[in-house]
Amino acid sequence: MSAEKASPRYPLVLVPGLLGFISLLGFHYWYGIVEALRRGGARVFPVLVSPINSTEVRGEQLLARIEQILRETGAQKVNLIGHSHGALTARYAASLRPDWVASVTSVAGPNQGSELADHLQRSRPRGSFAERLLTLFMRWLGLLWSWFEVGYRGPRLPIDPRASQDSLSSEGVAAFNLRHPQGLPEQWGGEGAEEVNGVRYYSWSGTLQAGITDKGGNRFDWTSYSCRVYAQHFVRERAQNDGLVGRFSSHLGKVIRSDYPLDHFDIVNQSRGKVPPGTDPVGLFTEHAQRLADAGL
Repeated sequence: MSAEKASPRYPLVLVPGLLGFISLLGFHYWYGIVEALRRGGARVFPVLVSPINSTEVRGEQLLARIEQILRETGAQKVNLIGHSHGALTARYAASLRPDWVASVTSVAGPNQGSELADHLQRSRPRGSFAERLLTLFMRWLGLLWSWFEVGYRGPRLPIDPRASQDSLSSEGVAAFNLRHPQGLPEQWGGEGAEEVNGVRYYSWSGTLQAGITDKGGNRFDWTSYSCRVYAQHFVRERAQNDGLVGRFSSHLGKVIRSDYPLDHFDIVNQSRGKVPPGTDPVGLFTEHAQRLADAGL
């Protein structure tokens, strides 16, 4: 990278994942990340799309928000950074409007689907009492999120738990990938094309690592514990996942690294800095902003 510090040419648009938000009563989804990026000179826009819905519905909402940002800033394009389901949402937008998007960065994105979503589909078949109960619970969470969200001012966003689960399953993502293949590796565990239709593609993700990701502040972090519980439902990537997404399933475009010792929530610093010793999730984003700047993006 260049020795000179520079800020990205285009605005950074941060797209959250399942049950995403901007700020719930002051608790920020991208804790410390937005401020750090702005201190580096980047124009940063954390956006909200339906926290529980299909990739396509979320993607259309994102396109509308991108259009608004382009109009407000006068920029020609944006850099999309999506966490978890936000990565698929960003890929959808870039596939439909590559002229609006300079780059897509997937952070712990289920680009080949999530084995946890597959487990939920198997254990709670459509129409079963357990599935109906889960759907009701997710609707309740979505409503609760809308009450507590203080970072968004706009119309209430639609909630569809079944569409969300279908979009995140391996089968659902496989169908999505046929329509939007940009940046996907041709071989399992490999890298994809770094540039497609003028859009650069990047990815990074983490894995649960015994003796590392269960130490430090994570000993007092319930989300870290939940990731270790969720990881037990993985089969193909049983020892190579962050609790919600498999390591190799996350690969897209240029893979910066896919085994950071960070769980699915730590990788966007949602534990407020309670991360394993020696890790710096905020630094991953500021380093990437420099990477984008060096690439003229």
